[in-house]
Amino acid sequence: MTIAPIVHSVEVKASPARAFKLFTADFGKWRPAMMTIGASPAVTIQFEPKQGGAVFEQAQDGTVTLWGKVLAWEPPSRLAFTWQITSRWTYDPDLVTEVEVSFEPVGEGRTKVTLTHRNLEAYGADGAAHAESLRNGWPGILASFGDYADAQA
Repeated sequence: MTIAPIVHSVEVKASPARAFKLFTADFGKWRPAMMTIGASPAVTIQFEPKQGGAVFEQAQDGTVTLWGKVLAWEPPSRLAFTWQITSRWTYDPDLVTEVEVSFEPVGEGRTKVTLTHRNLEAYGADGAAHAESLRNGWPGILASFGDYADAQA
């Protein structure tokens, strides 16, 4: 079974370098509060800024929960990471889907941020249903980033 990648974009009032920094360094500030997989609510979500770096959340109780790893760290134009979160919203080191985020200049001080989530067939029997859930969730997540980035302008 093949599942089409999820692709969503938002345009923000920031240069690509600024948008990349806000997306990565401030992820824990702008992400929707429900975007957490740990037992305790997440305080922050972080990217280790290098290829092979961890993507993880740190919870209020201090627990660290992995989400995946950085596949590409190419500021200011591209970020790619594994999304190893199951359809039950838990980390699974054997599940590998990929999220790529590109930052493209579209005018003076503006950037088009495009998120692509691919390899969704890795979810197996849950693939189609979970892809639909993600397809409905990513637009709101990108909208939260857009609002945050615009407020920082």
